[in-house]
Parts: sequence; C-alpha cells; structure tokens
Amino acid sequence: MKHTFICCVLFFILFNISDLSAQTTPPCASAECKQFDFWVGDWQLNYKDTMNATNTITKDMDGCVIHEHFNDPANKYKGESWSVYNPKIDKWQQTWVDNTAGYITLTGEFKDGTMTLYTEPMTVNNVTTQYRMLYHNITPVSFDWDWDISTDAGKTWLSKWHISYKRK
Repeated sequence: MKHTFICCVLFFILFNISDLSAQTTPPCASAECKQFDFWVGDWQLNYKDTMNATNTITKDMDGCVIHEHFNDPANKYKGESWSVYNPKIDKWQQTWVDNTAGYITLTGEFKDGTMTLYTEPMTVNNVTTQYRMLYHNITPVSFDWDWDISTDAGKTWLSKWHISYKRK
C-alpha cells in the first residue's frame, strides 16, 4: 500500500513537471496581448487646462497585465486600472478604481488602430446609459483618449472627457 502511494505521488509530480516544461510559449506572448503596449510608459496629460496630470503605465505579472497609475495632484484625483487580454472571449477587459470610490469595468477590442472599451449599459430612472473609452490617433509619442456617453444604445456618443497624452 505504501509503495503504491509513493508511485502515485511520483507519477503525479513527473506528469506535472513534464506538462509545465512542454509550455514553451509564455502565456501572454500573442499579438493580441501586445495591443495595449503603445500605452506602456510615462505620460504627461493635458485636459481641462490641467498640465500637471501624469500617467505611468507598466506591464506586470509576466507581461500579462497593463497597470495604470493616474495622478492629478491639482485636482487631488488618483486612480489605477488593470487591463488584460482575455483569449477566452477574444476581448480586452479593464477594471478602474480611484480615490473617489469610483469602480468601473470595461470590455472591448483593438481594431483599425483604436482601442475601444465599453461599460455594460445601465438603467437609472428609466434612462439607459453606456460609456465608452477610446484610445486613438496613436503614435509612438502621443495619442488621444476620450470618455464618451450614449443614451440611445450606442447610436450616438457625446464626449464627456478628452485627454491628450504626450510621452515624457
């Protein structure tokens, strides 16, 4: 009995080690996982006449997570987001939290040179709203970011917030 148990444990260990060594491709090495790489770095932000806002974006957790560190000291506003490409749904997913108790989840994709992320539609007082985030006009040293709202199921969008990003 003892011998059978030891054999089972050894088989389990050898099976799992050989399975791990067979994985030659890192989990986040696909082209889709690199679609947000344009955002990685240190940025100076311009919005609503504010020039002192900054955003530092890092790739964490073995390159699988895009981690945002937003800071606007003039308005005492800070926030962070975590973005990952989810191959199970072929979409990007992002979670945002900030120092005003804000919490937002978004899902979207990179298509035709634009990263677009959407919130789920939400109905309050019989009005259904949805938000979207656009990263567009992307170059190696700059891009534009927009936060838009729709109250007609995405037929039209109204800009609520525009930020111009310039690489530091």
